Amino acid sequence: MKAESKKYKTVDEYLSDFPAGTKSMLKELRKIIKQAAPQAEEIISYNMPAYKLQGVLVYYAGYNGHIGFYPTGSGIANFQKKLSGYKTSKGTVQFPLDQPLPVGLITQIVKFRVKENLEKASIKLKSSKVK
Repeated sequence: MKAESKKYKTVDEYLSDFPAGTKSMLKELRKIIKQAAPQAEEIISYNMPAYKLQGVLVYYAGYNGHIGFYPTGSGIANFQKKLSGYKTSKGTVQFPLDQPLPVGLITQIVKFRVKENLEKASIKLKSSKVK
């Protein structure tokens, strides 16, 4: 898969290092995220694709047998029941390469993270005006 020592500058450069099947799923995930959070900025962070809007929304990465999706701890916790069919940990879910991506679920998680980040930013802005 990807060379661990390589430092990526763009998402396209990152995607170019994967075999066709994995690359196709990564591109699909990228499209899902962009549609769910069109105002988010696409970046490379921790040497993997990420989306930022008032802070990081989600990260994702390709691996030998799965796509890693990192919607932070709150993104996993709030969708735990819907994610029960996937391998998860505190801040990540693994989508197997031999199954279609759960488009609706990913969209819900990304929109949840957008709302969460915007609410946090609004609260922070209000509290800074009070001081």
